[in-house]
Amino acid sequence: MQRLEAIDKFRGFAFLLMIIANYLNNVNTIPSWPKHSKDIGYTAIDLIAPMFFFAIGLTYGISFRRRLSRDGAWNTYQQFITRYLALLGLGYVITLAWELSGIQPPNVNWGLLQALGAAGLIALLFIRLPTAWRGVIGLGLLVVYQLILDRAWLDDVLIAPHNGPWGALNWGALLILSTVLGDIYHQVSVSQRIHALISAGCVAAGLLFGLLVPVSKHRASASYMILSLGLSALIFYLFHLLQDRNRLNIPILTDWGRNPLLLYLAHYVIIGIYFLIPNPSLYQEASIWLVIMELTLMIGTLSWVGHYLNKRKLYFVL
Repeated sequence: MQRLEAIDKFRGFAFLLMIIANYLNNVNTIPSWPKHSKDIGYTAIDLIAPMFFFAIGLTYGISFRRRLSRDGAWNTYQQFITRYLALLGLGYVITLAWELSGIQPPNVNWGLLQALGAAGLIALLFIRLPTAWRGVIGLGLLVVYQLILDRAWLDDVLIAPHNGPWGALNWGALLILSTVLGDIYHQVSVSQRIHALISAGCVAAGLLFGLLVPVSKHRASASYMILSLGLSALIFYLFHLLQDRNRLNIPILTDWGRNPLLLYLAHYVIIGIYFLIPNPSLYQEASIWLVIMELTLMIGTLSWVGHYLNKRKLYFVL
């Protein structure tokens, strides 16, 4: 139970940071450090999306196996395929709406939800393989992507939102590797320190690999994925320690973690309202005090919705 609570809080933390980052990304008066790196480099904001993918990987395998034993292979695969195709569809609706409204320039119709949907389908191909084999395949996909990126895909990936469909291959690799660490975490016989040591090893490997391959979210580079995997896992391990030893009690994170998709969709509605206000000084060119007020209003509103739904055990899941 404590482990599931830690995952909920970690997931909620990742979503809360993601929503803050999405809001700040459109504010021109905010300096560059709380935004994504332009290309090569790494900011704290570049870690948020991998944290979310890692949170999904923590429960992907255990959820699949539970459904498999209860519903059989056909129904389980059907349910997972439907879930990730639905995420692809929702993502297309959101990005299309942003393009039609003029908020986002016409480009490759791709975003976080499409990347997640594609990654989920890629991971589904290998989820029944033993943990070690999934690790080998995940690392192999990182290598394949990097080789193709350097020779053919770089220009397309750089101009596409969230790396476009090309980058989905490496996001899929990240999700597969996250299921590997998720399996290790859920093994009762394995010390959680082993999970932490492997996570630290990923950080070191990502930094070393970065000497050969630039660390870049905009390229979805292999070094970026390995480094982000390790950092995400270490942050989650901190949540595990706080929950397991100190019974970490931050209700807002649990509320966010149990209804992430609905709150994610709702935050785009609020940002859209801010963005479509005719006066740019009220959002894109807003002063710092107004940014704080609007951000507080958005987080407060979404937190109230999340608390209301969690209190009544109403969860929007695919």
